[in-house]
Amino acid sequence: MPKEKYDPPDPRRMYTIMSTEEATNGKKSYWAELEISGRVRSLSTALWSLTHLTALHISDNCLACIPPDIAKLHNLVYLDLSSNKIRSLPAELGNMVSLRELLVNNNLLRVLPFELGKLFQLQTLGLKGNPLAQEVLNLYQEPDGTRRLLNYLLDNLAGTSKRIPTEQPPSRSWIVLQEPDRTRAAALFSVMCYNVLCDKYATRQLYGYCPSWALNWEYRKKSIMQEILSCNADIISLQEVETEQFFTYFLVELKEQGYDGFFSPKSRARTMSESDRKHVDGCAIFYKSDKFNLIQKHTVEFNQLAMANSEGSEAMLNRVMTKDNIGVAALLELRKELMEMSSGKSLHGMEKQLILVANAHMHWDPEYPDVKLVQTMMFLSEVKNIIDKASRSLKLSSVSGEANAIPLVLCADLNSLPDSGVVEYLSTGGVDTTHKDFKDKRYSDSLTNFNCNGKNGTSNGRITHGFKLKSAYENGLMPYTNYTFDFKGVIDYIFYSKPLLNVLGILGPLDPHWLIENNISGCPHPHIPSDHFSLFAQLELILPYVPPVNGIHLPGRR
Repeated sequence: MPKEKYDPPDPRRMYTIMSTEEATNGKKSYWAELEISGRVRSLSTALWSLTHLTALHISDNCLACIPPDIAKLHNLVYLDLSSNKIRSLPAELGNMVSLRELLVNNNLLRVLPFELGKLFQLQTLGLKGNPLAQEVLNLYQEPDGTRRLLNYLLDNLAGTSKRIPTEQPPSRSWIVLQEPDRTRAAALFSVMCYNVLCDKYATRQLYGYCPSWALNWEYRKKSIMQEILSCNADIISLQEVETEQFFTYFLVELKEQGYDGFFSPKSRARTMSESDRKHVDGCAIFYKSDKFNLIQKHTVEFNQLAMANSEGSEAMLNRVMTKDNIGVAALLELRKELMEMSSGKSLHGMEKQLILVANAHMHWDPEYPDVKLVQTMMFLSEVKNIIDKASRSLKLSSVSGEANAIPLVLCADLNSLPDSGVVEYLSTGGVDTTHKDFKDKRYSDSLTNFNCNGKNGTSNGRITHGFKLKSAYENGLMPYTNYTFDFKGVIDYIFYSKPLLNVLGILGPLDPHWLIENNISGCPHPHIPSDHFSLFAQLELILPYVPPVNGIHLPGRR
């Protein structure tokens, strides 16, 4: 994790005694530091209730051991146990992940618990004056010795103790949302959305709480593939797939399971050498080839759209065009076998049934909500163009005669919370040009190009889209899709377009009790290969009704 600025407590500690008069007048006392001195041999259990403490000074006493209950003081950033008679430290110290400074100088320690390696925010570790093993002292005395020693302890933790659970996490529960509509012909299919955390970003600097061996791609990729195959989705949308890994791993493994797919890297790949290009990440869509035929595939480069539609907007050129995020889209035809198997009916005379699957990964930085919102508008505008062109060229119309004859499934890592302008835009059909997420940047003229009415249409101060989108995971069904030490929240989504699509069920969240009981402060983890949890939904596509005339089925309307 990046080091945050840490100011240690002032060694010249000052004490103020509240007068009787101040106490009588109701003056409140707040103290975040505590010092215990006086040749103390044992600690009162009442100490563990002072969970507000941020600093605890227990040096220069006669303590022979520290109770495991010290881990209840989870807000401590400074702990001084120096100059006691401590022979061993409790493994539970490793759960005090807020610690920045831990001093155990001048004690009788011969070994350190490997759990100390979990203290990934620790900046100072005082070990002088202890009869520790030479191997430990050699590491500690190297340049950046504290970090090297903590990495060694964490990397060796799993092999030496049972504290990282050997059992896999419990299975995530399936949540039924509604039953299929038995009164109409329908096709059922499932969709997965998953940010797999590419190797380039899986570093100890970002994920200091995870052992380096569990961040290694060769270790993680097997668990990622196991997660994908366990869902057995008909359509898979992945983000953060590295170019080389798409061709040498994901495509190879998934083709063996009956999938085909395509991939596009971020825009920077086009300016790179071949050796560098293979490490650029991007978005991939896979589909079961016995259920779908690929009709078209598209890549949407947001920086190119920003350049073409800037209309003199400096914000568009300086903020949006400089980000190289992309989206991809696959126009899929449902194979007749899937439709007949789902509906249980013979579908004579039915025209082609298409769906568009779109997948995107928006800019990550929380300081750029305007960029995420503009990128989302661009993507939906391009998706509309793809659907409109396909509908015209294939002469399709919808059951209800609406313009969007091709239903849309949108999977994305939007890097945006449910209360963001991005999610408001997608789920309500539009946002005002004065929305706070635009951060008062001058976008309005350039944004009209992405309005559902087109460049020459009236916007009435709003940017809108024509899709009736709903999120498969509504009403807090998933408390978080991204789970790290610093951030836990929903930023990944599966949207589907009404009225032709309905969601029947979703894969629920991982049991939060398992995370708490195992003191998992963030992912990745040896049993969780990405910092994101996958989303998985079963959808129902209402098929057009072709009425029989004198017992003969006529072709569908074209």
